[in-house]
Amino acid sequence: MPLITQDLIAQHNLTGDEYQKIIDILGREPNLTELGMFSVMWSEHCSYKSSRVHLKKLPTTGPRVVQGPGENAGAVDIGDGLCVVFKMESHNHPSFIEPYQGAATGVGGILRDIFTMGARPIALLDSLRFGELHNPKNRHLMKGIVSGIAGYGNCMGVPTVGGEIVFNDIYSLNPLVNVFCLGLAHQDKIFRGTAAGVGNPVIYFGSKTGRDGIHGATMASDSFDDQSEQKRPTVQVGDPFTEKLLLEACLELMEHDLLVGIQDMGAAGLTSSSCEMASRAGNGIELDLTVVPRREPGMTPYELMLSESQERMLMVAKAGKEDDCIKICRKWDLDVAVVGKVTADGILRIKDQGNVVAEIPAKALADDGPRYERPYQPPAYQDMLTNLNYDAVPDVKDADAALLALLESPTIASKRWVYEQYDHMVRTNTTVRPGSDAAVVRIKGTKKAVAMTVDCNSRYCLLNPYEGARLAVAEAARNLVCSGAVPIGLTDCLNFGNPERPDIMWQFAMAIEGMKDACEHFHIPIVSGNVSFYNETNGLSIYPTPMLGMVGLIDDVDRTMTQWFKQEGDDILLLGSCREDLGGSEYLKVVHAREQGSPPYLSLDTEKALHDCVLSLIHDGLLQSAHDCSEGGVAVALAESCISGPERTLGAVVGLTRGRLRKDAVLFGESQSRVIVSAKPGNREAIRAQAMRFGVPVDVIGTVSSDRLALSLRDKETAELVIDQPVAVLLDRWAFSVERALNQA
Repeated sequence: MPLITQDLIAQHNLTGDEYQKIIDILGREPNLTELGMFSVMWSEHCSYKSSRVHLKKLPTTGPRVVQGPGENAGAVDIGDGLCVVFKMESHNHPSFIEPYQGAATGVGGILRDIFTMGARPIALLDSLRFGELHNPKNRHLMKGIVSGIAGYGNCMGVPTVGGEIVFNDIYSLNPLVNVFCLGLAHQDKIFRGTAAGVGNPVIYFGSKTGRDGIHGATMASDSFDDQSEQKRPTVQVGDPFTEKLLLEACLELMEHDLLVGIQDMGAAGLTSSSCEMASRAGNGIELDLTVVPRREPGMTPYELMLSESQERMLMVAKAGKEDDCIKICRKWDLDVAVVGKVTADGILRIKDQGNVVAEIPAKALADDGPRYERPYQPPAYQDMLTNLNYDAVPDVKDADAALLALLESPTIASKRWVYEQYDHMVRTNTTVRPGSDAAVVRIKGTKKAVAMTVDCNSRYCLLNPYEGARLAVAEAARNLVCSGAVPIGLTDCLNFGNPERPDIMWQFAMAIEGMKDACEHFHIPIVSGNVSFYNETNGLSIYPTPMLGMVGLIDDVDRTMTQWFKQEGDDILLLGSCREDLGGSEYLKVVHAREQGSPPYLSLDTEKALHDCVLSLIHDGLLQSAHDCSEGGVAVALAESCISGPERTLGAVVGLTRGRLRKDAVLFGESQSRVIVSAKPGNREAIRAQAMRFGVPVDVIGTVSSDRLALSLRDKETAELVIDQPVAVLLDRWAFSVERALNQA
């Protein structure tokens, strides 16, 4: 056994103070295996040591909450004795090092989080960030990551029903791969990761353990540099076919009342699953590594405890039920072994070949890691970011060209090249496929459906992290509302740079405050989540990206709404009002190459009134379509309403009132709390009356037509036609932009 030197401690990403705390806990120096176990469990990725003090501020309770944060996933009541179980996780660092496997194992990990709870996964979403596609490396990363997501999800038979992708060169060396999964379970059959019952057997099942992924959690808690791609051995290798067997085995085990607790071996592998289950129950676990199934000879206790080989689970069975559990696992062709037992002393005790190789209090590993209240303050450059002199930005001269440029921008353009690689119809639950404001999946056996979306405008969060986070909550909720769903729960995946930098910690703390205030106002509990720090390379951090996955409930699936226009002659109405909100807009970036200004103004009261109004209109059957205004403003929202339908395109003849605003602000500004709706002309007055009741401004702005988008700006006396484009041209620019960019030489 090697001596524990200062270099060895540093290699394990532990500080001197943290190492001294380990000595205090153990009452002695740790051995190498124990050092490794503390290293992974006290990593940022597993311990949340820099974020816990802030995460406690988030609202996590509510009348629908079945399970809040602290378990493998959160769960929210949807009635009829059912609940939806959901969570979002990141696999950013592994995906940069090895795009296909990094993304694939991210999907595998989030799926296990869901079915570990007793829920059958029914939908996946992904949220991705890449550098601009003119760079060959970014094209390589995107192709590999999308292929990895498709390969794993498709093989598992779980539909990937939606998501979102943003392109910005700040992500060139730190792509973000955030994956959301939602499953369905009976409320009275939720399983938790607990090692209760002294003497109960601890059973390992799934794939064999190899050397892949060792120190994956530690790698995920470290900044990158020019040698980062040499960390390839820390990336796990996935096998979706084994995971499918694992899923079915888990659900069968749960059906037969055999289990006390169950947990997947995710980050930190056997170490995390065993110590977390023991700690939750206030118990200990004794493991015998001699019987752990392995696929490589000569593996040491250190390697066995830290391996992050995929498709592995740990369960605590009821006493005397071992043989029943083993029989089910073998039926599904899984490796299985009784590897230990629950003990009363609170110690995670590891044996190998009859020798004790590690003895650590389980609670010390799982819950007693360091907690840091890191200093935070805004960076010196913050005022420069928000101060935008509009006099230095010329108003739009050619609105046609600006609209085409925005539709062609990969961030706004259709992501069909991506989602056409996903099987989004498997299991036949999907009622709204990728391409609308939110994905919708029916709940068989009921009239209900669940809508889901992932959202975050990272540029807003850079300019003002507090406002950016509030805006992300508002837009996610607006997307659900436009599909006809009432928002009922949220999961987050908080992607930031190095928390040891006060400016990054300030971004994080402000984003948490923004999420808290918006979620409390909309009564949306945050039931699960993940923090991904150290997303930076050579000292250059990503933009703060607090990604949100939000879930909504539709009581009657027949009332589901989509964003595209339905028939010629329908009225087009704008709910909400326009301000001069150009700061942080996609228009400023694409047309003027500026990422500056203050993000759009948001009134939470105004936003909530809009949500209530739109839901009421949909419930009463008054609308044909609903689409929120976000990136690209009203002009882009109108164009998308014309061209995003799965069956046909339509045009629109629209007139907008300019007033004293700039042209570009009216057309492309990103003012919040606005929705474009279409309706049969006979419903016009009823819509006006409803909007007035909710205090929401409403204006009939045009008519659905056949083959052109014609948009005029009017003031008191004149009207100017500023956009006049064939729908076929809009569709071509929007639908094939990403594919063309990826296929460039």
